[in-house]
Amino acid sequence: MLNQSFLKQAFHALSQHKMNVLLTGGAGYIGNHTAVALFEAGHRVVVYDNFSNSDRGALKRLEQILGAPVTTIEGDVRDTALLQRTLTEQQINAVIHFAGLKAVGESVSKPVDYYANNVQGAISLLQAMQAAQCKTLVFSSSATVYGDPKYLPIDEAHPTSATNPYGRSKLHIEEILSDLSASDPSWHIAALRYFNPVGAHASALIGENPNGIPNNLMPFIAQVAVGKLPQLKVFGNDYDTPDGTGVRDYIHVMDLAEGHLAALKFLTQQGGLHTFNLGTGRGYSVLEMIKAFEAASGKPVPFSVAPRRAGDIASCYASVDFSAKQLNWRATRDLKDMCESGWRFQQQAQQV
Repeated sequence: MLNQSFLKQAFHALSQHKMNVLLTGGAGYIGNHTAVALFEAGHRVVVYDNFSNSDRGALKRLEQILGAPVTTIEGDVRDTALLQRTLTEQQINAVIHFAGLKAVGESVSKPVDYYANNVQGAISLLQAMQAAQCKTLVFSSSATVYGDPKYLPIDEAHPTSATNPYGRSKLHIEEILSDLSASDPSWHIAALRYFNPVGAHASALIGENPNGIPNNLMPFIAQVAVGKLPQLKVFGNDYDTPDGTGVRDYIHVMDLAEGHLAALKFLTQQGGLHTFNLGTGRGYSVLEMIKAFEAASGKPVPFSVAPRRAGDIASCYASVDFSAKQLNWRATRDLKDMCESGWRFQQQAQQV
């Protein structure tokens, strides 16, 4: 019989193992920040991106932060042959899958594009991983899979029920991963359900800088504060919340990035499929976000109230107890950190 202390040492060595990690969509907002967290933990990062919705300049700034070049493969996630070749040639041990379209409103008007990019892309990646015998995956899912909350805070056992094609595409992929895991126990998979990532790296070199009009609240507020946009529209002020505006769980993007690192470490010791919420466990209203950003920037954020948007919900925030216990991870940065880092990045982005 194997000595228990020997087993513990073996597991410890495995959990400290430095990996080659492929980031699909790694040139994007969350991918960039996760690359920093992985690099600082001693892992080697390879970025795979088609640059359809990301900035090549952000990769240059990422390299500035790391003080090292980042191996980058330009390609579509639906190119199974290129993915398989990349996994093999780069000797990839694990994949973090960020690549996909992510705007709820756009998904309603372009559902086929969303299913093609997100669902077809995930299938292509899984086929490539199977062929390359690389079976460790962290999947970028979303709290949208919970639909309209039945109770708060939302834990991982909350029923799933997507209300738009974007959310449905994430839910379809989670179901595929569940079937895959049941069919082959040698897979190690974590599905991370993000709440609302905001903020930027402390260097202000990388952050959220969407093309066109921002879909998310924080970059919109930041662009109003810096004078790029005239005012913010607050959609609805008659919700059943303390100040009538929608309440969401905002998480600093570097806390989110460190959550991926924790999930990867967890998977070195756990097989099967595991689902985790990545949030802070508390919600902030739109008006609270505006006030916090005004305090961080010293700039006014003018706004007007518009009618509610179809499909929007009053409140949504996470229960993070399961993630804290299983991953030994918890968000540590507060709203002030989120707003100050977002403002520093927005000022830098304005000068570029």
